[in-house]
Amino acid sequence: MRPWLVALVLLAMPAMLSAQARECRIPDRIAAPRAEAIPQGARRTGPITDYLLALSWSPEFCRTRGRVPGHRMQCGGIANGGAGRFGFILHGLWPETNGPRWPQWCRPVSPLPRRLVREHLCTTPSVQLLQHEWAKHGSCMTRDPGRYLRAGAILYRAVRYPDMDALSRRNLTVGQFTRAFAAANRGVSADMLRVGVNDRGWLTEVRICLGRDFRPMRCGAARRGARSNLRLRIWRGR
Repeated sequence: MRPWLVALVLLAMPAMLSAQARECRIPDRIAAPRAEAIPQGARRTGPITDYLLALSWSPEFCRTRGRVPGHRMQCGGIANGGAGRFGFILHGLWPETNGPRWPQWCRPVSPLPRRLVREHLCTTPSVQLLQHEWAKHGSCMTRDPGRYLRAGAILYRAVRYPDMDALSRRNLTVGQFTRAFAAANRGVSADMLRVGVNDRGWLTEVRICLGRDFRPMRCGAARRGARSNLRLRIWRGR
């Protein structure tokens, strides 16, 4: 992993950001994001004590969504109007607090400009997911959507990944996978990671616990994930 301090220095620098993608090509025309209203009773404010960097395993997400129009950008492939084929994508950067009531939906926000959406589609290949993350999480961190999206994307680019193809062919547990993921990232240990698994035992997400300085930290008790002894399967796609 790149030094996280370097990533923080880069937060002020505009850049064209790319995903952990097997290939990525943004279509000439993209939809405009829709504004998302704050759900009734969902607004929560409070002090930010730490963060989560959430990384979604795209092959599993797209396994049953390849032909769903709303997920074409992420799951359709270039030949079908999508942006490409992806491994881990950036789900989002989430502000957290001590305990289960993390800040969210802090204020209404406008739709993201298409220019900004296009800049980040190879990192988070979904127009509406970018809007959703800005509305639900970014609104609690800054009033500048560009700064929020750049922060998450630069932290995402600092992550290194184990050989997912090799791991997908192994009989392994969540704990073994977590240790392999940590080993690929200097300065990260298994207790700084949480793994998401669906009800069929397939990998869906990896979350990295970060302090207020955006450095990896040990996950608190409120940051729950799959049990370390749970058998884990990894869908590598077709």
